[in-house]
Amino acid sequence: MVVLKKIKASTLMETLVATVLIVVVFMLASVILNNLFSNTIKSNTAEIDNYLSELEYQYMNDKIELPFFDDFKTWEITIQSNDQAEEQQVILEAVNSDTKQIITKHISEN
Repeated sequence: MVVLKKIKASTLMETLVATVLIVVVFMLASVILNNLFSNTIKSNTAEIDNYLSELEYQYMNDKIELPFFDDFKTWEITIQSNDQAEEQQVILEAVNSDTKQIITKHISEN
């Protein structure tokens, strides 16, 4: 007959504690990653930057008149002329109605 060797094992309580710790670590990691991805998506302004460039092009080619107001998804866009000193400037401003983020572009007319 073969004599079985006694294998050292952990108790049920140790296994449960280890499982709970692993679950807590994975939950914290998933919450952190979720916040990171949602903030990245909210702060992405590539689409509105492209639209503002398109509006700037239209203004430069006299396709739109000032003052100009428009809505683009959650953005409120205004284009206004600002006469200061000797130089006339046109200000393109986009305000996100959800996050209150503001994007401003200046066009100098010489």
